[in-house]
Amino acid sequence: MRRGAGRAVGLARVCVGGCVEGLETACLADDIGLAGAGLHLGCDPDGGTGRWYALYVRSRHEKVVESGLRGKGYAAFSPFYRTKRKRVDRIAAIDVPLFPGYVFCHFDSSKRLPILMTPGMVRIVGPANRPEPVDDHEIASIRTIALSGRPVQPWPFLRSGQRIRLQAGPLMGAEGIFLRVKNEYHLVVSITLLQRAVSVVVEKDAVAPLFIGERHARSFES
Repeated sequence: MRRGAGRAVGLARVCVGGCVEGLETACLADDIGLAGAGLHLGCDPDGGTGRWYALYVRSRHEKVVESGLRGKGYAAFSPFYRTKRKRVDRIAAIDVPLFPGYVFCHFDSSKRLPILMTPGMVRIVGPANRPEPVDDHEIASIRTIALSGRPVQPWPFLRSGQRIRLQAGPLMGAEGIFLRVKNEYHLVVSITLLQRAVSVVVEKDAVAPLFIGERHARSFES
């Protein structure tokens, strides 16, 4: 990734750290819920030939870009979580991006001009100006978490740890790294391309280890 891209990711990380205070639930940009989100995320003007990519957008333009992409018929995804911040006379609930400065979009990279022409767009993330798709399992897990309504928060990026898959409950099928924090069990899901991660509290009984080679075998069988 270019040096400028590294600076962009670093700035986004600072923004996350400065925004987190009281954590509540994750939602999509327009908070439309599970059924509505499925309709929006399922569309694909390229006829299902594309992949998921991360788009770097202008500051505080996540909702604008997502709305513009949806208006063009693309599947676009920008998860937010609701947090509480102190005002002079009250405590206000605000929506904060889980990945500040980024929107995920499903498209064919050989037909990316309409994506680049979307107001608020800066570039498609990838090395040397070449779009690099996000890992399918990672984006699927992030979508599952965002649609679950469970408490979620940004988390430091983890490179190693026991990989697990949730086998029951609203997060069933989500994959990530298992982590115990005090008396709580967390599923940490990373977007490797962005070197970013989010965490959600899970029930220990729903956790199953994901063994080396199992994901590859499952993908091959499907």
